[in-house]
Amino acid sequence: MSGGDGEVAFFDNVGLRYGTGKEILTDISFSLWPGSFYFLTGASGAGKTSLLKLLYLAQRPSRGIIRMFGSDVITLPRSRLPGFRRRLGVVFQDFRLVEHLSAFDNVALPLRIAGVDESELVQPVSDMLEWVGLAHRAEARPETLSGGEKQRVAIARAVIGRPDMLLADEPTGNVDPEMALKLMRLFESLNRLGTTVIVATHDVHLLQNVRSSMIMRLDKGRLADPTGALRYPPRQRASAEAAPGSQR
Repeated sequence: MSGGDGEVAFFDNVGLRYGTGKEILTDISFSLWPGSFYFLTGASGAGKTSLLKLLYLAQRPSRGIIRMFGSDVITLPRSRLPGFRRRLGVVFQDFRLVEHLSAFDNVALPLRIAGVDESELVQPVSDMLEWVGLAHRAEARPETLSGGEKQRVAIARAVIGRPDMLLADEPTGNVDPEMALKLMRLFESLNRLGTTVIVATHDVHLLQNVRSSMIMRLDKGRLADPTGALRYPPRQRASAEAAPGSQR
């Protein structure tokens, strides 16, 4: 299996173990293309969070090849990691909000890091908070927010910069079904603009709500790929099909 041009992510026979224990992930191989939408499923302990850590560059594999945006991330100098991570939006299970910042400032953080002028970030951040139903909580700090509110702030922060890849670990775990569907619409809108989306979830109902999505199913650390579509995906979902500016 060889990585081709244009792939967002390429894994070839990747294995991961912590310390001297047995492998958590074994022989993981797949390619992700711009504009693809994946649901990552599997039982608790199957390795979903570990796979996401490899994708958002928080963990290096024990073996195998990983390329992101055309570069070998295993040999990537540490000095280049921040630039790669800015191309990723990540929704963590434990939110990881900055406790001393307001909801507004947490969402604005990626734009400020990217050097966006203060006068140009107020409107998009306000619009994003309104979209996730938290316009009235813009000045609230994380310690005063409920679990569901923290989750929505974390999602708003992850998508505000329109990343090349969005990785979400159980993003609807603390919200009601109506908000879960609204958040999926947000992910879909981002996906149609060319962002590759990977959502790890236990919620089987979500799988029916995104047309043309693919399932990445982990079972005891191995990726189920009976048709070979994950190793050799069709290219029809490349970014050329994304409809810039289209909103649902």
